[in-house]
Amino acid sequence: MRHVLHSADEATVHKITEHATAPGIWLKAFVPPEALEPWLAPGWHLAGGSGYLMSASLPVAPTRALGLVPDGYQLDTWTRDGVTRALVRTTDGALAARGQIAVTGHTAVVDQVETDPAHQRRGLGRLVMHRLTETAAEQGATAGVLGATPEGRALYERTGWRVLAPLTSALRGPDPH
Repeated sequence: MRHVLHSADEATVHKITEHATAPGIWLKAFVPPEALEPWLAPGWHLAGGSGYLMSASLPVAPTRALGLVPDGYQLDTWTRDGVTRALVRTTDGALAARGQIAVTGHTAVVDQVETDPAHQRRGLGRLVMHRLTETAAEQGATAGVLGATPEGRALYERTGWRVLAPLTSALRGPDPH
């Protein structure tokens, strides 16, 4: 289960975290970590580090030679059950980069974008984002939203996205640290 609070306050966060006692429940709020942490009930901890809610108008203007797959890689995209996935593999089949997007009316939600560390700095993240947002725009989306890590924020800003708010996650269960 995942709770996403578009406007978080101490009473709401405490009520949710006090009553949600099963392990593995997530809470995401658009506040900085230092605001969210003291509101959490016992058994909850911050998870995933600092993040950002970001948005962009679609289609995002292409930069450089987007859409061109670098030598040594292949890009596959497919849509199933309303979710479009993009997968970049090396010619020998190893995962290099991936991401997905779901269109919900005029808005598209980007999720699980990642580039394997061995394949970073080759334009693969930009390639995945371009293909996903291009597909969403073709399906009628005019705006995109995503949750970004600090590392991902740099990629997204280079591709036309902007930060709207901090995004902090908390998880019910044992703190892995």
